[in-house]
Amino acid sequence: MVPVLVVALSMFVLFFGGASASACTVGTGAQINVDGIAADASVGAYKRDQLVNAALIANAAVTLNLPAAAQTLGVQTAIGESTLRNLTYGDGAINPDGSVADSIGLFQQQGFWGSVAERMDPTTAATLFFKRLPGVAGWETLDPSLAINAVQGNADPNYYTRFRADATAIMTFLTGAGAAGTGSGGCAVSGDARALAAGLVAAMASGKLVLAEDRYAAEIRGVADGTASSICGIDVRILQVVTIALNSFDKVGVSDLNRQCTGSIEGAGTESAHWINGGGHAVDFYSLNSHGLTGCDSDSMKLLSILDPLVPAGSRAGQVQCSTATYTHIIQFPDTLNHLHFDVGFTDGPVINP
Repeated sequence: MVPVLVVALSMFVLFFGGASASACTVGTGAQINVDGIAADASVGAYKRDQLVNAALIANAAVTLNLPAAAQTLGVQTAIGESTLRNLTYGDGAINPDGSVADSIGLFQQQGFWGSVAERMDPTTAATLFFKRLPGVAGWETLDPSLAINAVQGNADPNYYTRFRADATAIMTFLTGAGAAGTGSGGCAVSGDARALAAGLVAAMASGKLVLAEDRYAAEIRGVADGTASSICGIDVRILQVVTIALNSFDKVGVSDLNRQCTGSIEGAGTESAHWINGGGHAVDFYSLNSHGLTGCDSDSMKLLSILDPLVPAGSRAGQVQCSTATYTHIIQFPDTLNHLHFDVGFTDGPVINP
């Protein structure tokens, strides 16, 4: 049984879409322990120095008593401006008045923001950003990129959208795994299989979770009520993954779970993670937010970006033949292009928990 897991999944405009009122907010109400970030810590391409800067940004929001959503917004901004590196130079952009921008620091702030020392200090620079954020009317319900644009004043209001996934993954790591603060933060995902399954049953009843076949829905109900047989169970980590997807998207469609339970011989047959060791170590998503999936469409890539910092090394996903993405923990393999397959059948590791 895996202990309670903190998963950071934020008002899922997330990186490319419209905000979901039902999704979770990344962040914590407590200071992140910066010294607790391991020397070899990494989230995707972001290494310890960058993660430390992200933590300092998040902590500045806490100091100002801003809600958790502000933390991810600040990290998203700094990724877009400096890739979380405290740069002593800018990009030489030309201001509307024809002058050359003197941008520096994590937020690439110009001289009118403050002194060089202020702009080059991560905590102070973040504080300068966060003091202006509440002045943006309705910032908490705006598309994150639009809220950031209103503070930063850059030319393209949608520029920061592409950095939302990375910001969310980093905040997931900082508040849930690698450097936990004193608060739990984020959205709690249970490590109890029956509790997780009960949540999925409720999601099915509300129409948020749709199973393509009732025989797979029956597997979830069996786990929830404790009647599942030894070949009809579902790996607790897969139940967690489906729950994470539900916390990230308004509607989730699942087509396959435990194939040994249903006697389904397809794909890799009895060698599949759907079948081996009692079955139930894989899930096939056929839609997210009512969009059909290929395994390398934008919604599939969103979900994999969220999962990669959390899942054990050796977790697998299709479909490598149409994807150029690289992951830290997820291995990609060829599969049919009409769903997103995800499995933990060939790894013994747990989903990350604090």
